[in-house]
Amino acid sequence: MMPMTIGGVRMPAEPSDTIRVLVDRLWPRGIAKASVPWDIWAQEMSPSTVLRRWYGHDPDRYEEFRRRYFAELRASLPNAAVDQVMGVWRERPVMLVTASREVVQSHVPVLREFLMDLAGAEQLR
Repeated sequence: MMPMTIGGVRMPAEPSDTIRVLVDRLWPRGIAKASVPWDIWAQEMSPSTVLRRWYGHDPDRYEEFRRRYFAELRASLPNAAVDQVMGVWRERPVMLVTASREVVQSHVPVLREFLMDLAGAEQLR
């Protein structure tokens, strides 16, 4: 697999051949649809609205959020968005991006971990 990084929607992708995947359920405020700074919008990979609202970026809830989000992701398989991102990731570097100000405390590191675990499981087959 190629490298997979995480970042914010306004961060440049490094290297330039990196595929940027927006993994938010909602369209980011302040970004015009005509100037989209990402290649794929995989909103199906974001946490459910109920889980997102429950978490509310509360650091004390992060570990429980991580557990619940992993469960949601596992329950959603097979998932066309996951398949699309995994397919692209085999060929090119991927950056998972979010509009969240706190990228490290967002769902993106959890999603990256999930996808990396999934890739490892695929390689064992």
